Amino acid sequence: MSDSRAVSLKLMSHIQKVVDVQSRVIYFLLCIIFSFILTYFMYEPGLDQAQVYVLFLLFLAIGLWVTEAIPPFAVGLMVFGFLIFAMNSHYSQVDPENVREHYVGYINSWSSSVIWLMLGGFFIAEAMSKTQLDKVVFELSISRLGTSPRRVLLGLMLTTALFSMIMSNTATTAMMIASVLPFLNTVDSNAPISKAILIGIAGAATIGGMGTLIGSPPNAIAAEALNNHGISMGFLEWMMIGFPLSLILTGLFWLMLSRKYLSKKDKLVIEIEKKSIPVDDESYKFEKIKKRIVLGVLALTLLLWLTEKLHGIPASVVSLLPIILLTMSGIVNADDVRKLPWDTLMLVAGGLSLGLAIKETGLAAYYVEKIADFDLNFIVLVLLFAFVTVILSNVMSNTATATVLIPLGIILTYQNPIVLPLVIGLSASTALFLPISTPPNAIAYSTGKLEQKDFRFGGLVLGILGPLIITGIILLIFVLF
Repeated sequence: MSDSRAVSLKLMSHIQKVVDVQSRVIYFLLCIIFSFILTYFMYEPGLDQAQVYVLFLLFLAIGLWVTEAIPPFAVGLMVFGFLIFAMNSHYSQVDPENVREHYVGYINSWSSSVIWLMLGGFFIAEAMSKTQLDKVVFELSISRLGTSPRRVLLGLMLTTALFSMIMSNTATTAMMIASVLPFLNTVDSNAPISKAILIGIAGAATIGGMGTLIGSPPNAIAAEALNNHGISMGFLEWMMIGFPLSLILTGLFWLMLSRKYLSKKDKLVIEIEKKSIPVDDESYKFEKIKKRIVLGVLALTLLLWLTEKLHGIPASVVSLLPIILLTMSGIVNADDVRKLPWDTLMLVAGGLSLGLAIKETGLAAYYVEKIADFDLNFIVLVLLFAFVTVILSNVMSNTATATVLIPLGIILTYQNPIVLPLVIGLSASTALFLPISTPPNAIAYSTGKLEQKDFRFGGLVLGILGPLIITGIILLIFVLF
């Protein structure tokens, strides 16, 4: 009886695998078919062949990321390969002497500043994990939060949001997730608290970035555009608007996650095992030296990240410090490097390439400019730009989105040019629908404890309420008063 049961279980497992493969193939074919259909209906004579290619690729990538017909990182690789092949094919006929210039940017996306920031964060996170410094950070973060899961989640999210205002949200997310992973590894991967903490940290890092000028690139783009039009927007002026908004939206996101995943009656007891090691133990002394090295590298990296405007060294270049120093000291070895989530970098690089293609081919500008043909109410126009910003930022870099939309927004609202740049810059930080929407989302997804569908609830609700709240407050400040 036991043998037959074992055979039947193996057979059922095999059948399930076959069904899964067939489902993925069907989803993949449906994505291709619908991408062709959508491209056909969106096609206009004003689009050139390169823009048509990118439009089709955009629909296909979104479909594959949503349906999970193939792994997310594989979609990133597909995007990269498709762009190189398509652009080379198109520009070989149109501009054969400068073909390489039209696709070299997609190759360079693999070494973009975001990739280096993420990689530096991964090295820091790995070093903190190996030296158990992550447990120290975690204990400090939750030491006064009590046993309520909601309070623990709120504390972690507020801590993340505040740190992301003054340093890279990518690095902040990597550090905070590294600090909570020891606890999350003790609970079931599908436990509600696990999902709530990971999604909450990733969301808070992105939302918190809107608090200061250095918190997120779209903020700086918006401020620079306003300064170029004679409207002073310095660090303090931006913070007076962005800081309250980031706290409001972080609180809203926490409330949403709490209601979906957590119960008021639950109690959370987090215990971290502490080993008693003799002080004179040689291995203990060696571990203590390692911790000091990691703390020194971390402090130096943070200092240089925070003072970028003083020394002028880009944050992505500073990220080389932990990569070099932690490997030279032997704290992060070859085996550790192999375990890093390289698939996440592939996923992000593909998303960056897609965003660059949408911008460089003029596809985004082509459709956004059509808005100018409609005589819209000012408030309707601002709301439209806010939601377009969220939609585009979910599938392309929020920096690229801001670069495309902010100049056009100033032109279309020349009567009151301060409103749209602020709305666009802030709304770019509310795009959380996909794992590739933001680097923090990608880092949370790289833990393997989340599925793509886990991001949809928060991404959808915040993607709707966020622009509404931002638009309402900006209009209240600069139009009604």
